Order: sequence, then C-alpha cells, then structure tokens
Amino acid sequence: MPSDDPILIQVPETLETERLFLTCARAGDGIALNLAVVGAIEHLRPWMPWARDIPSAEQSEAVARRMQAQFLLREHLAYFVRLRGPDGRPGRMIGGAGLHTLEWKVRRYEIGYWLAPEFTGHGLAAEAVVALTRLGFEHLHARRMEIRTDARNVASRGVAERCGFTLEGVLRQDALDVKGLPSDTCVYGMTGVDQLLAPTPR
Repeated sequence: MPSDDPILIQVPETLETERLFLTCARAGDGIALNLAVVGAIEHLRPWMPWARDIPSAEQSEAVARRMQAQFLLREHLAYFVRLRGPDGRPGRMIGGAGLHTLEWKVRRYEIGYWLAPEFTGHGLAAEAVVALTRLGFEHLHARRMEIRTDARNVASRGVAERCGFTLEGVLRQDALDVKGLPSDTCVYGMTGVDQLLAPTPR
C-alpha cells in the first residue's frame, strides 16, 4: 500500500517499453523539449492551451525545471517520451506523457499524453499509455485510472480505446477549448479489474 504522505512514495524516474523510454524531467532538458514542442506546435495547438505560442528555449527550460520540482513533490508525474536509440539508450525526445490530477487518498490518477505528429499512427502513444497504466496499478496501487479528452479529438480517443479504457460518459460543455468556446469532455476509465482484461494495443 502507498504511504499516506505522497512525498514518501517511491516513483520510478524512468519507464521502459519495447520502443520507448519515459524519463522524468531534469534541468537541462529544455533544449530537447523546445525542439519537440516547436516541431509539433501546429499539431498541438487545437487541443493544448499551453501550445498557443511558440516557446523560447529559455521558457522550455523553465518548464522542464518546474516539472522536475512537481515530480519530486508528487504533484504531477510528468515524463518525456523518448525513442529507444540503436544503442538501447534513450534517444530523441518526441513528446510527453504522465499522470496528473493525482488523488492520492482515493488512488485515482489521470493520464495525459502528446506526441510530435510524425510519430503518431504507429502505436507509440498507446505504448506510453500502457506503461503509465501499469505504473498506476502495479506501483501506485491505483483503484482507478482515467483519460479525459476533448470529444472532438478523435486520435486521443482512439488511444484510450485501444488501451482498453471504457468510455463512461461525455460531460457536455464541461470545459473551454483553446478558443475559449464550450467543449465536451469524454471521460474514459479503467479499474484494477478492467486492467487485467485490457487488450494489448497494436
């Protein structure tokens, strides 16, 4: 069982999959993060409020350092998604994924993710989501995992469904989109029992 104090919970700083490394943010990651975000900005802009403006390298470094602090404080478990290099070590940064909206007492965690557009459509986002789902259930003793996404984001919804998450409902006009207009939110959920039955995404 996890500690009553999240700061005492040991959380892996690196997760490995067949093709990816998920690594927690560190000081000095700003340049790689900036390259990944700038290359994906048009792809992300319709869905991510933080992708409205092109960041500078200095701004990206500040983001990486804040993520590192939030990880240590167990406020946001953010990882950078990196390809596994030919040498088997972490290579190019291609996106981000992590656990946020951390309800430690309930043990409910929400998964978020994004990839640069040239790396979508190959099952990499699903691979990262599966790794985070396992982190939640096997390491953080989750009772429930969630994925919430704009109802119009077909690609994100597809990732959730391929990973075995169940669409539990659509919250109508639950949020404001990047243009400040009301939008609907799809809520996908998975419990510990569901996780045992979840398919392996292709």
